[in-house]
Amino acid sequence: MALALAVFAFGYLIALTVRIGRQSTRDEARPSDVIIVMGAAEYRGHPSPVLKLRLDHAVGLYKMGLAPYIMTTGGPGGDPSFTEGGVGRSYLIDRGVPAERIIVENEGESTAYSLSAASEILRRMGLHSCIIVSDGYHLFRVKRILQQEGFAAWGSPREPGDTTIPKEWWQYFKQAIAYALWRAGVRV
Repeated sequence: MALALAVFAFGYLIALTVRIGRQSTRDEARPSDVIIVMGAAEYRGHPSPVLKLRLDHAVGLYKMGLAPYIMTTGGPGGDPSFTEGGVGRSYLIDRGVPAERIIVENEGESTAYSLSAASEILRRMGLHSCIIVSDGYHLFRVKRILQQEGFAAWGSPREPGDTTIPKEWWQYFKQAIAYALWRAGVRV
């Protein structure tokens, strides 16, 4: 019985990994109420290379007129003086996005917490649809969380960095685990 359960669980994770891999390269960007940029590391007030790629992609979507707002997400990392969301806001302003068009969620310590806070902000503003910008491996889980919160959500992966195929598939598998945990009620 235990072996059958382990085989089933592993098979479920592999199937999820494949679905996440398929989602990771699909750009679904379409007119929406807001572009949500998922946070990533910041270094003393400057976006990490990953966060910079996400923000640059969001600026491109914004300039195409796909949404009137951009939301940056993410709380403080190692330095409590800065948040991922706040650093993202500053970066966007420096790239010509008007401050009044930027919404900041700056308390989230994880994907689930950021999206919970972001969902509350979006509800208060009467926004119902979003384009999510993140790394491709992250989009499947983020979309499902926002859809469960009642939002129409579409993924738009940032430009790929210099990752190898084995590393990408490891990221997909880790996201499959995170998604399974989230479905089981663990906020990761």
